[in-house]
Amino acid sequence: MTLILTNDDGIDAPGIRALQKAVNGNAIIVAPKDHLSGCGHQVTTTGAIHVERRSQTAYAVGGTPADCTRLAITHLCKNVKWVLSGINAGGNMGVDVYISGTVAAVREAAIHGIPGIAVSHYRKGKLNVDWDTAARWTAKVLDDLFTRPIAPGTFWNVNLPHLLPGDPDPDMVFCQPSTEPLPVNYRVEGDEYYYHGEYAKRDRTPGTDVDVCFSGKIAITQLRL
Repeated sequence: MTLILTNDDGIDAPGIRALQKAVNGNAIIVAPKDHLSGCGHQVTTTGAIHVERRSQTAYAVGGTPADCTRLAITHLCKNVKWVLSGINAGGNMGVDVYISGTVAAVREAAIHGIPGIAVSHYRKGKLNVDWDTAARWTAKVLDDLFTRPIAPGTFWNVNLPHLLPGDPDPDMVFCQPSTEPLPVNYRVEGDEYYYHGEYAKRDRTPGTDVDVCFSGKIAITQLRL
């Protein structure tokens, strides 16, 4: 089967290499040329989208994650069975999914009847991500999710926790997405407003993906169009 890998951090980001490692390289990369974090489900419809073929299995796209999915399934690849997006450097929990380009890529796949899995890695503060560990955790998650039936119009959203070196591997928890808003605040300097929300201080309703991931477990939610 053909697996498509994409993201919103750009084709050269370490997260997509970790995702490639998680599937043992058995995939075709169709990812944005540039970093587009937070672009949501934006698509390009009024201008050209430049596609650079970097190898037999990698395309750098001058467009958004949703553009990448559209191009992959209509022109660049045959027999696409899954679209995998990530591994995003930062969480995409709860209402983040409406902002996330990572999640938009698999939502676009679901619109076309193709199952998808978005994978993100929560970061505590400015701590670095251990991408080898993230790849290992993701491989286990994918082994599980690939065997589960998935209803048309649905897709998986996975959030890896940020643990310390030496901590035991996290459990996988299937849970519901949080519907609470993100902390929103702005720093005002004259006529200019700078977003200043504290991600780690968002609502942690027990049993939601935010609470599960913040508690050190892998949060897995099934989302529906």
